[in-house]
Amino acid sequence: QVQLVESGGGLVQPGGSLRLSCAASESIFSAYSMAWYRQAPGKQRELVAQIIPGSTTNYIDSVKGRFTISRDNAKNTLYLQMNSLKPEDTAVYYCKYYVPGITTYWGQGTRVTVSS
Repeated sequence: QVQLVESGGGLVQPGGSLRLSCAASESIFSAYSMAWYRQAPGKQRELVAQIIPGSTTNYIDSVKGRFTISRDNAKNTLYLQMNSLKPEDTAVYYCKYYVPGITTYWGQGTRVTVSS
């Protein structure tokens, strides 16, 4: 059973930056897709960004140009670089490793709070 451990969340002022990491407990085949989701208080979990085999990336409109998703297969780690953070980015962020229709692994979540 693969375990995913997230880190890098915290409190940051508007306009600041954070980098989230999601480390897998064992080697992950490059065939896995990876994604970051977030869930704000009182809202449903939403997809923020994804990276699929071949390194194609997709982002929701509200984070385009500010967030960058990347993966390091050698380190079994997924990243989310978040710049120009806004209060509306406040949420618990979750990473997900998956092969569509076959298997899915979720991290436990890391809290990001953007506030002055």
